[in-house]
Amino acid sequence: MSSYVITGVSKGLGWEFMSQISSNADNTVIGIVRNKKAADERVSNELNGRTNITILEADVTDYEAVKRAVDQAAIINSGSLDYLIANAGYVLGWDAYGGIGSRGLEPERLTAEFRKMMDTNVLANIHLYNLFMPQILKGKAKKVVVISSGMGDIEFTNELGIEIATLYSASKAAMNMITAKFAAQYKKDGILFLSICPGQVDVGHFSDATAEELQGFLEMGRKFTIFNPDFKGMDQPADAIKAILSLVDTCSIENGDSGRYLSHFGNRRWI
Repeated sequence: MSSYVITGVSKGLGWEFMSQISSNADNTVIGIVRNKKAADERVSNELNGRTNITILEADVTDYEAVKRAVDQAAIINSGSLDYLIANAGYVLGWDAYGGIGSRGLEPERLTAEFRKMMDTNVLANIHLYNLFMPQILKGKAKKVVVISSGMGDIEFTNELGIEIATLYSASKAAMNMITAKFAAQYKKDGILFLSICPGQVDVGHFSDATAEELQGFLEMGRKFTIFNPDFKGMDQPADAIKAILSLVDTCSIENGDSGRYLSHFGNRRWI
C-alpha cells in the first residue's frame, strides 16, 4: 500500500495520474484542486466514486490554503506520505504564441504574467515541498516528482532555435534547479527528487488559438521532426503517465538518480 499526493488533478495529466494510480485499490490517493466540488463530481461520474481517492481544495499559490490541505492529508495518511507529485502549473497562450521580443511590446502584461508564472510554477512548489517534507520523511518510498518540460533545457532551445514560450520555459528551468537543490539537501535522508518531462502530450492546451497563432506551433513541430525524425505528433495522456510512473518506480538514489532532470524515456530525449 502506497500513499500519493498529486496537485492539479481536475484535468489533463493530473487527472490521468490520479486515475491510473487509484486503479490499485491498495493505494491512497489525495488530489489537490482549486474546485473540489467539480473534481468530486468527476470522480463520482468517471471513476465510479473510488473510495481510495480524497479530493482536497487549495489554490497552490495560496500558502495558507495549501497548509490546510497538508494538515488534512496528514490525517488521511497518518502523517506518512510515500509520493508527492507536483503537477499543477500555469500555461499561457499569450506566452506560447510569440518570442520574448514581441511579448516585450506589452511590458505591463509581461511583468504581470512573469510574476504569475513564477509564483505558480516555482514558488508554489517550493512551499509545497517544504510543507509536505515532514510527511515525506516518514514515508516508505520517499519520492518527490515535479512535472517539468524539455522547454526548460537550454541546449535543446539553442539546438532547435525555439523562440516561443519564454516565460513557461524559464519557470521550468528554474524549477529544475529548485528540485536539484532539494535533492542535494535531502539525499542523506533518502528522499529522491526528480524533474520529469512527459513529452509532447495532447491535453487540450491552446485549442482556441487563431490560425496565425498556430503557425508558431507548426514551426516548432517542424523543428521537432529535425530533432527526432520519428516524431509523429503528440502523445496521449494515458501513455505519457504510464511511462512516467514506470520511470519513477525504477529510479532511485542508489542508481544515481537524485535530482535528475529526465524525459519520460528516462534520458534527455524530450520528444
